[in-house]
Amino acid sequence: MKNTEYDFKSVIDRTGTGSLKWDMFGDDVPMWVADMDFKVAPAIEKAILARANHPVFGYTIVEDELFDAYISWWDRRYGFRMSRENMLYSTGVMPSISSMIRCLSDVGDEILIQTPVYHVFFYVIEDNNRKVVENELIYENGSYKIDFDDLDEKLAAVKMFILCNPQNPIGKIWSKEDLAKIGELCKKHDVILISDEIHCDLTDPGVKYNPFEISSDYQNVITCLSPSKSFNIAGFQSSIVHSKNKDLLDKIKTQMHVDNSDSCNVFATTAVIAAYRDCEDWLEELKEVLYENKRIVRDYLSDELPVINLVECDATYLLWLDCSSLNVPSKVLSGFLRTNQGLFLSAGSDFGKCGDSFLRMNIACPKDLLMEGLGRLKAGVTALNIINKGLH
Repeated sequence: MKNTEYDFKSVIDRTGTGSLKWDMFGDDVPMWVADMDFKVAPAIEKAILARANHPVFGYTIVEDELFDAYISWWDRRYGFRMSRENMLYSTGVMPSISSMIRCLSDVGDEILIQTPVYHVFFYVIEDNNRKVVENELIYENGSYKIDFDDLDEKLAAVKMFILCNPQNPIGKIWSKEDLAKIGELCKKHDVILISDEIHCDLTDPGVKYNPFEISSDYQNVITCLSPSKSFNIAGFQSSIVHSKNKDLLDKIKTQMHVDNSDSCNVFATTAVIAAYRDCEDWLEELKEVLYENKRIVRDYLSDELPVINLVECDATYLLWLDCSSLNVPSKVLSGFLRTNQGLFLSAGSDFGKCGDSFLRMNIACPKDLLMEGLGRLKAGVTALNIINKGLH
């Protein structure tokens, strides 16, 4: 990989900063929750420090510049032309989805998700007293595809469908053809579609994701977007909702106001504007670093730990590891790696029962930390195999 202009090599001590990833559980090498261990882009740091130099931190409005930054970014990078009147500000994608569930469905309604999928989708549905319906993805020859026959059947009975594009945890970018077919089925069954596209910028170099709203002409769709994953600024709690359906958008706007999820913290607008206006080069270098990290993991597993297979992906910094040949439930395997090696990977069963033979690994970290994690993974699997052999 070519030398980079930005610092993606320094291992930064995040302990003692109130970090969810590093301080909550005290694991030696936490590679679970989806934030990055890289320094933030210099332009974001500079903008935040400049704002922090002003000594008053009162209530903050959402400036028009923020919406302009979103509009420009998605237009020039993806050909997705948004309009200001079709956008709402929110503190985050999941608060937005929670509000949508409350205002666009009723208690007891069924909501469909495609598993394995981001585990918070389960919680946000069940915590709002709705029922989860799973359209399990088909896993064949080391990759995933949509079971459209099952999807067609199950959409007939649900009120809402929460789509993940690109898909977390498998790192799949859904094709325009897949998205168009999803739109056709949602139209056929009159199902409201929520498209969570938070990981959209984090694709392999030279690869672009397909926004749902330019892949389908379906109208009952709401897209959720945020720079939080792309630029590692989740702590600023900022996102937007976009929909061309005014009736849906008006209902969501009212509900988010009731839920108090439409306000802005004092640094959020500054961070988002800086990210989208001044950090495109940083993002492109980040994608090269993540692609190299992915290659490192692929080669390491092939050479040192062939008992685990990497599921090929083209987006996100989250790798889906096929551990089926170990024949150990993912919770047991994840727990053993933590207690034996201090390595925290996410258990695949968190993302649905069909994920129980897998682990999710966050590789958004400097190479030194990545190699430390891989070494602990090998040591943990080796120790587990020795124990298992001793029990038989």
